[in-house]
Order: sequence, then C-alpha cells, then structure tokens
Amino acid sequence: MHKWRVKVLLWLSITVFSMAGVWNSPYSEEKIQSETLFAGFSTPPKRLDPVLSYNANEWAIIGQIYEPPLQYNYLQRPYVLEALTLSKMPTIRYLDSNGSQVEENAASVAFSEYRLELRKDIKYQDHPAFVKDEKGKLVYAFLTQKALEKIESLDDFEKTATRHLRAEDYLYAIKRMAVRENHSPILDTMSQYIVGLESFSKEISAVAKSKKQKGEWLDLRKYALLGVRVIDRHTLVIKIKGKYPQFIYWLSMYFFAPVPWEADQFYHQKGLIEKNLTLNWFPVGTGAYYLAKNNPHREMILKVNPHYHKEFYPLLNEEEAKRSNTPEDLLVDAGLKLPFIKEVVYSLEKESIPLWNKFLQGYYDASGISSEAFDQAVQIASNGNMGLSEEMQEKSIQLKGSVQPSIFYMAFNMVDPVVGGYSVAAKKLRQAISIAQNQEEYISIFMNERGLPAQGPIPPGIFGYEEGKAGTDTIVYEWKNGKRVRKSIDVAKKLLAEAGYPNGISSKTGKQLKLYYDATATGPDDRALMDWRRKQFAKLGIQLVIRSTDYNRFQDKVRKGKVQIFSWGWNADYPDPENFLFLLYGGNAVVTTNGAGINSSNYKNPEFDRLFNEIKTMKNSPQRNEKIQKMLNIVREDAPWVWGFHPKSLALSHSWFKNVLPNAMANNTLKYKRIDAKLRVKKQKEWNQPVILPLILFVFLLLLSGYLLHKVYQNRQASVIREES
Repeated sequence: MHKWRVKVLLWLSITVFSMAGVWNSPYSEEKIQSETLFAGFSTPPKRLDPVLSYNANEWAIIGQIYEPPLQYNYLQRPYVLEALTLSKMPTIRYLDSNGSQVEENAASVAFSEYRLELRKDIKYQDHPAFVKDEKGKLVYAFLTQKALEKIESLDDFEKTATRHLRAEDYLYAIKRMAVRENHSPILDTMSQYIVGLESFSKEISAVAKSKKQKGEWLDLRKYALLGVRVIDRHTLVIKIKGKYPQFIYWLSMYFFAPVPWEADQFYHQKGLIEKNLTLNWFPVGTGAYYLAKNNPHREMILKVNPHYHKEFYPLLNEEEAKRSNTPEDLLVDAGLKLPFIKEVVYSLEKESIPLWNKFLQGYYDASGISSEAFDQAVQIASNGNMGLSEEMQEKSIQLKGSVQPSIFYMAFNMVDPVVGGYSVAAKKLRQAISIAQNQEEYISIFMNERGLPAQGPIPPGIFGYEEGKAGTDTIVYEWKNGKRVRKSIDVAKKLLAEAGYPNGISSKTGKQLKLYYDATATGPDDRALMDWRRKQFAKLGIQLVIRSTDYNRFQDKVRKGKVQIFSWGWNADYPDPENFLFLLYGGNAVVTTNGAGINSSNYKNPEFDRLFNEIKTMKNSPQRNEKIQKMLNIVREDAPWVWGFHPKSLALSHSWFKNVLPNAMANNTLKYKRIDAKLRVKKQKEWNQPVILPLILFVFLLLLSGYLLHKVYQNRQASVIREES
C-alpha cells in the first residue's frame, strides 16, 4: 500500500478514536465539569413580577431570585417556617379597638401587629438601577432617547451596583400589590386583613391610572398606607384586622418579596419597555441567584448572586431528623454555606421525548416522568407500591415521590334543584354517586397510579388529616382487614332508590335521571376520560350529559352558579387546614359573593360554618383537631363533593444530583442542592460512547475501493501503453 494511503488510514483512525469521548454533548466540557445544573422546561414563564405571578413554573424561577421575609425549612416535616431575611421570626402584638395591648386570647382583640426586624447583611444583585453618580443621583433613571437606542439588553449598561435591603422595600412591594392595574391575585384577600389596604387601593389605583395617561412614573413612596409602617431602616410593622394566624404563611410568598423603588423607576422608562426590558422580565432580587439570561423560547440561565448573604444548609437534631424521617444522605452537608450550585441552565424542550432521552444520556440532571416514559421508568408491584425499573436502577437513578398538598374533586352545585339541597333524599343521591365514582380505577387508568383517593378536603401532611381507619370516609368506604374498601355498587343503588331514583328512574316522573356535567374537555384526548365518567353514572342507571366549553366560559358558569356537576382542584397556598376548609365555608359561596368567593359548590351548613369560624383562628392543638374532625364528618355526610384524589408527584434525578428532597411548599430549593461534577463527567462518557465499528468498516471499505479502482486504472494504463508499443 502506498505511503499516502497508510497516512490517510492512520489519520482517519486517530480521528475516529478521538471521537470515543462525549462527542454528542450539547454543552462544553468546561460547563459539564463545573457546578452547573442542567434542566429542561416545556412551558415558558410569562410573568416574573412577584406581585402578579401565581404559577408554579414561574415561581420555580422567581423563588431563586426574590426573598420574602420567611421561608420553609428545607428538611423539616411537617412544614416549619423560619426567618429568611429577618433576624428572627416576627413578633406579634394584639390590640383592642383603642390600640391598647391585650392578651392573645382576649375577646377584645381587634388588631394584630406583626413586627419584622430585617437582617443588616442582605444585598441585592448587581443592577444598573442602583448606579449613582458622585452627587448621589441615579445614573440610568432618566435615559435620553439617544442613549436608549444603544440599549438592547441589560448587559449594554456599562456600570452596575448594589445596595442593602431596607424595610421600605417590603412596604413598596405591598403598595404595588394595591395598584389594581398590577392585577395582584391576592389583593382582594389581603384587603380583608391589612388595615387600610382596601381604601389605599382605591386611592392609589386612581392615581396610577392618571399617571399612566400622562406617561409619568408613580412614586409609591409619596403615599401612606395606614396598616404598614417603617419604623427604621431595618424594621417594619404590619397591622391586620382581628386575629389571622395564617397571615404568617403569606409572609413566605413572593407577593411579599421586596421591590426596590429604584428598579421600579428604572423599568418605567418607555424606551426600555418597548424592548421588553421590564421588571416582569428581568427581576431584581436579593436571592441566591439572579437571572443572567432570559430567552424563554430557547434558554434561561441563573447565576449565583455574588452578594448573597450568609446562609447554611439546615442542621437537624436527632429528634427533628426522626420526626421528619430525613435520610442520612440529606444531612451530609449540614452546616455548610449555601448555595452549592453556581449556575443553572434551563433549556426549552417543547416535546417530552427529547427531554427524556437527554436525561437518559445524562445531559439533564433531573426529569419528571411523562406518560410516554412512565412504563420505562417505573414498575408497580402487586401491592401497588412504585419502584424504579431495572433500566433506571442500572443507571443508579433516584426516584423521589410525595403526595402533594392538593385535591382534585368533582363538585355538586348545592343550589341546583336536582343534585343540591340538604334533604335526606338529596344527600343520599350525592352519596350514591360518590360511591359509584371509582377513584381507584381513575387513578390507575388516567394517573398511572400517581394519586391517593381522598377521604375529605384535607390532604396528607396538613394538620387535621388522619391516617388509617380514623381518617376514613365511612360514607364511601368500609374498613376491612386493616384496609379501606370502597362500598359495593349495590350499596350505592340502595341509596339511590331511597333518594327516589330506583335503578336511576325517577319515582315521580317515571323517567331516567339525567344529570349535566360541565367540563373544559374539548379535544380528542379527553374522549376517554368523558367516556369513563359516563360509565360511572351509568352503573346507577343515570344518564350523564357532557357539556364541554372553553375554560373562560366554564369559569363564568361556575361563578354564576349555572352548573350542575363539575370538576375542579385546589393547591395549598399554605400548610394549614383552613386553606382547604374555606373552600366549603358558606360565606365564600360564589352565588352570594357575585362570583368572588372560592366555595364553587355553594355549600352552606350552619354547623360547619360555626366550627370553621372557631378553628380558623386557633393554633394547632388537640382541641382544634377535634373540631376539624367534626367538620369532616359533616361534609362527608352532606357530600357536596366527590372527594376525588390527592396527586402524587414523581421525579427522577441522577446519582450526582445531591440533596434532592420534594418540598411542596418551598420554591427556593435550588440553593440546597449540589452537583458532583466529576461523577457526572464519568457517567456521561460511559453512556455516550459512539458506536465506531461501522465507521471503521466504512473507512476501510472506502480505502479498499480506492485501492482497487487505482489498480484497475493502473492496469488499464499499462494495457494502453502495450497496445501503442
């Protein structure tokens, strides 16, 4: 073989074998070797302004950037609040109508004052909004049109600066909540409690409207809010009406995250708004991370806030660890400074299959489990327990699951003349339907076993939920051999007959009972679910008519009480039973609140309401639990809902992704997690070795073909020479 052919073969061989590393990685080798988390997302966030965002996918970003006064302890269960930007938990004073301090349990309590004392070491991320000149004036607050023409992103500003967190920043955030134009989803709720917020909202909303028409910035510092006072730079007092123990939970939500006035003024500039450089798109916070890149149609990047204050991984004593059932591997980093991960790269994946494949290759550090990938990832034992498939176990992938503090239910409109009402017959009709709705089957077919049949409105993990026999809905279930067993359809048929509908036929009219189910199921994928729903009613001889519509029309019908039966759900705002029981409180019925209430079933039972008004201001105690159990027995008997199920969340993570623990209440959990980059590099190389044998054969055949063609050419040339000679 000629020397050039040998050289070509040698060069190709070296090239091929050099590709035997991680040749198909979407990231640079430097990134993979660093403490960077790689994750995918399918739904781009639309709002990153803390005053108006209320979606889980948005809070997943916001939670890393903004810091409300309080947070949930990452490890402790049941959920425990702790100070985040405060030097200690808020202190509470109780006042009578004259402003004199009284005891907590005094009947004369008219107001509660929450005193928030801030830490003095907390700083914001670097941002152009904080830059000042020698005279102390903001440099970028009033940019000229010429200067704005050169700005396309925040990176185009030459200078950035920071400043310390102040109490006035929390006051400013609450004032922003009050502006109707900002559409804060909790304004109406907070107006019931924060003193003066309702009247302030009316005043400031009118001012905001006028300012907007003139193109002027509204400086909220100039307007006083009666119920919120800044005592000094690091002290804030919030005054609320009466006693509302749940208010402290709101202080862990991002509606109460601080907003510096400088950022509000900076982002008000028309030239920046036109380029989508707004607070809604580029947050300014004191959290562990800041948003370094925001291109939600491709990639979002978080980086460590270099000014982040001192915070350490939780320390649990032996009793706390035992009560929380905390695995030892989650205590390894106890006491170490946070955060561990230095950068987070979120990549848009519109389809679940590409995301899943990249996770299996090790290019994403964690993944949810889509319906398409469920059988590949999870195997269900005969006893119903879930475990990892062999393929996942071979890769040392970890499965984390938890029952969410949520409930999905089917509701009866209690003011409907057929399914509503409180007569014995009406109750038995709803009880019969409740038994016939086989939630276990629903969870198996439509949820891949990712759910727990509900026994009432309160989910596991929330005070008032009881395990085992004590927590069983005896209207729908029996307790047999240590297990809950759904009552037979014969029991349901007996109840139905006693309600006046033997075999689904009205004893008054002789006609089949026809009920109407309103739903947003409008696509072909919903057909199986609606067919299943019809079959549940058909078991009783009841005809179910599906009335499908779009979501806006559906909401409008529910708020006006124009539905008969419908399905809905609720996710906990905070881990307290009041946050679920108020869904059935008569005072919150939509038909008596012009659609503003959250009691969509319009349920109203005087005894339930009386007990609710008692427990809503009580601290957790045996006495409170006793009253809650009475309330649960009342609603189980009245059956305004088919209780449905509590969803289970399942997530997968690779062995190099450490400190992963489901926490349904906290959103700022990235700072606790850690990446073992060396192990990731090793596993990625193992799992992504290229199949090079076909390429080697191809190269060999290519060279062989070249050699043979060359020999043919040489022979032909030799033949021509002989003929000419």
